[in-house]
Amino acid sequence: MTTSSILILVAVLILLIGMSAYFSSSETAMMALNRYRLRHLVENNHAGAKRANELLLRPDRLIGLILLGNNFVNIVTTQIATILTLHFLGNDGLILMTVLLTIVILIFAEVLPKTVAALNPERVAFPSTLLLKPLLWLFYPFVWIVNGISNGILNWFDINPRHAGADPLDREELRTVVKEAGAMIPRKHRQMLFGILDLEHATVEDIMVPRADIDAIDMEDEWADIVDQLMVCRHTRVPCYRGNLNNLIGILHVRALTRLLRGMEEFDIDEFEAMLREPYFVPTKTNLHTQLINFQRRRERLAMAVDEYGDIEGLVTIDDLLEEVVGEFTTDPQDYTHDVYPQDDGTFLVDGMANIRELNRAYQWALPEDGPKTINGLILEALEDIPETGTSLRIGDYTIEVVHSPERIVKNARITPPEEIPSAISEPPDDGPEKPTL
Repeated sequence: MTTSSILILVAVLILLIGMSAYFSSSETAMMALNRYRLRHLVENNHAGAKRANELLLRPDRLIGLILLGNNFVNIVTTQIATILTLHFLGNDGLILMTVLLTIVILIFAEVLPKTVAALNPERVAFPSTLLLKPLLWLFYPFVWIVNGISNGILNWFDINPRHAGADPLDREELRTVVKEAGAMIPRKHRQMLFGILDLEHATVEDIMVPRADIDAIDMEDEWADIVDQLMVCRHTRVPCYRGNLNNLIGILHVRALTRLLRGMEEFDIDEFEAMLREPYFVPTKTNLHTQLINFQRRRERLAMAVDEYGDIEGLVTIDDLLEEVVGEFTTDPQDYTHDVYPQDDGTFLVDGMANIRELNRAYQWALPEDGPKTINGLILEALEDIPETGTSLRIGDYTIEVVHSPERIVKNARITPPEEIPSAISEPPDDGPEKPTL
C-alpha cells in the first residue's frame, strides 16, 4: 500500500468520524428543539425553523435517515480502520484497533457532539437541516423501506408515527412554564397569569361578600331612614328587599338617584322602587371563569349568590372577580385586609369572619382553602365543636388560638404562622393540607 493511499484512507477515516458526529448531533438537536418556540419562529418566517418543522412533521422519516446515515458511516469507518490496522499491525492489532476505535467514536462521534447539541439545539439543528433535507430526498427509497418495516411493527402496538407534533399544554403544565420563565416575565405579570389559570379552581363562594356583610336596604323601613342610608352609601349598586334579604325585590343603581336629587320633596318610596332593576342570581358553586363569561354576556356587574335551596348566601361583583386576576385595587394588598392586626411578637390577631383566601393572598400563607371560607369555619371544622376562649389547635404549620368566642362563633383568633413564609407568587400548595392536630 502506497503512502498516498494510506494518507487518503486516514483522511477519509477522519471525515467519516466527522460525518458520524454530524448525524449524532443532528439527531439530538432536532429532538431537543422546543416545539412551541419552533412554532413561534415558523410564524416569524425563520428559514431554519421552517426546514426543521417540515422534517419534524414526520419524525419517523427523519430518524430513519439519520440512523441510516450514521450506521453506514460507522460501518465504513470500521472497514477502513481494519484495513489500516492489518497493514501496520497485522492480525495481532485488531483487538487494539477495536478498543481505540470504540473510544474515538464514543467520544468524538457520540458524547461530545450530542452534548453540544443538547445544550444548543437551535444552533445545531437549524444549520443541519440544510444538508438533511437534500439527503432525505436523495436516500428516500432506502428510508421508505426502513420506515415501512419499522412502522409496520409499530402498528402492532397502536403507535402511529404520522400523529406527530407537540401535545397541547394542560393548565398545570402551563403554570409550570410560566413559573420557569423567571425574569423573562415580570413578577406582577406572572401573578396575573396565575390568577387567570386559577379561575377554574375557584368558585363564586370563594370570593363573594357574605350575606351578613351585604349593605342592603329594607323597603319596610321608614322613608327617612332609607334616605339617610342612601346618603352614606359607599356602593354604586345596592340590593333592596322587604323584611328579609331572601325577599329581594331589585337592585338600586345609585347613579339613577341623581335625577331625583333636585326635588327631594317629590322623591317618595314609589319613585324609588320604580328605579330598581331586576336582580341577577348565580349559584355559589359556579366557577369564576364561567361567571366572568356570564357577566360579560349579560352585561351585568353584580350578582346575588344563592345556594341549592335558593337562599341568598352572598353577593359577587365583577370587581371581586377581576381582583382574582390583577390583585386588589389598593396600593398594598395588606391594607385591604382590615380584619388582620399584626402583633409585635410575630403573631396575627384575626377576625373570625376574615376570608381565608384573602389572607393567603395578602400574607403569602397556605391555610387550606378547599373547605370553609372563613377562619371561624376553619376552626369549627377542625374541632368539630364550638370552642371556648383560650382553645389552641394546629392546622398544618399554623398555630391558631381562640381569643374570643362568644355564643356560637369564634370572634377573634390569634394565628402564629411558620417561621419561614414562602415569598414566591401566591398559588395553591402542591400537596393537600395536613390534617389538623390538637
